[in-house]
Amino acid sequence: MVPGEAPPPGPGSPRGKAGAEAEAVAARKQRALARRKAFSLFVKAKEVPAAARCAAGGEGVRWRCCRQAFEELSGIHRHVALQHGGDIGQQAEAAAEQAAAEVSLASGPAPAGNADGLNGHTRSSPEISCTLPDTSHVSYDDLTSKVGEVLLYYCYCEVKDPEKLCAWQKALCQHLHLTGKVRIASEGINGTVGGSKVATNLYIEVMLSQPLFKDILCQEDFKSSAGGAHCFPDLRVGVFKEIVPMGIDPKIVSYKETGIHLSPQEFHTEVEQYLSQASRGQSDTILLDCRNFYESKIGHFQGCLAPDIRKFSYFPSYVDENLELFKDKRVLMYCTGGIRCERGSAYLRSKAVCREVYQLKGGIHKYLEEFPDGFYRGKLFVFDDRYAICSNEDIISACRYCGTLWDQYKLCSSQHCRQLVLICPSCRNKGLTACCPVCQEKELTVTSRASGQTLKEECECTRSRPRVPIEHVSHRMLDAGKD
Repeated sequence: MVPGEAPPPGPGSPRGKAGAEAEAVAARKQRALARRKAFSLFVKAKEVPAAARCAAGGEGVRWRCCRQAFEELSGIHRHVALQHGGDIGQQAEAAAEQAAAEVSLASGPAPAGNADGLNGHTRSSPEISCTLPDTSHVSYDDLTSKVGEVLLYYCYCEVKDPEKLCAWQKALCQHLHLTGKVRIASEGINGTVGGSKVATNLYIEVMLSQPLFKDILCQEDFKSSAGGAHCFPDLRVGVFKEIVPMGIDPKIVSYKETGIHLSPQEFHTEVEQYLSQASRGQSDTILLDCRNFYESKIGHFQGCLAPDIRKFSYFPSYVDENLELFKDKRVLMYCTGGIRCERGSAYLRSKAVCREVYQLKGGIHKYLEEFPDGFYRGKLFVFDDRYAICSNEDIISACRYCGTLWDQYKLCSSQHCRQLVLICPSCRNKGLTACCPVCQEKELTVTSRASGQTLKEECECTRSRPRVPIEHVSHRMLDAGKD
């Protein structure tokens, strides 16, 4: 303090109290403003384009959210206030943090000796940027065009603040009118989003510029296919323990212990050699599909071992029950986009029974980009309203009832089940719309009662399938590829 200068007001002085109260009031006003803005942006993101309303024959529905339609502003406002209060709060918090960061940057660098506010200590992981892309140069029609694509990606990295990343992802996807599913955990992020080509390009650009993913995520990590926002019913972004649900604590089996990554070209060569050796009964390799049974049912690599499991969380038990099968083997693993192989190969390696464990980098998605007529036959199952995408004309699955070749999934019509089922048009026209006779009968019972009650996965199909199948050491995996 300069000699003769009056000391600054202390926290207990009238001037100090007044200043603190003024700051508190300003902070409350800032939070309220951020919340109103987040609420407005959320509602705007659910708006149905005018062209779409006119095409339907009039004004009609103006907003859609959670598979509900709203014609009045008061209706969508009430729905958002009741059902999405938490989302609004997180977006408002992210916006407030972004504003605070901008103010901090505008006020100049931090004093020497207090870098990053940590007394000179650097952070162990990058800060999460809450920046949203500028879309002022893009027309609303281009941003919300139904002609677009679906992106599939993941990034394993250390996330110190998953909740903050979640809030930013929600705000980003809504800002770009993207739908889909994004899982966030302390071990990284896993996303499948759909939107216009303009929106997905902006999304990739922002993701690559995010400091958290710098030098980890790259352009080729984004797998794309024809689609758009219409491929998903809504947007779901959440924080979980794992970015892919294997059911094993990431601290026990880490993605850092994964198998050896093979490029599509390298994997193709390995599969070619494996099939040649297996045909002569000389192979020491297992080509392992670590997806669910309903995925491999409509498409898989020739000669693969496709476990009859319903969830990826059953995969560890499958490995445990079949360790003898993998003993001293070279294992080539694959999945849709590569993420399940990251943890799956780490778990298999932790058992120390395999000679070598390899995995297809980028999954089937990337393989089909380079080898559309390679060793993968049939459709590629995807977890959105399309159910499958194709790269070749092969159909390797059959109708549940008549056995004719068919590979287009529909949901079981019984409300108590809702499993995916393959039923050809001819059988559907006969009224066969459920996954099994038990469900077909229950559907009639539930419909007659009009109860509206929805149960899950209790039918003849699930009861008859072993939760974890035990394989017999044989050439079963080779036979699976002879379609």
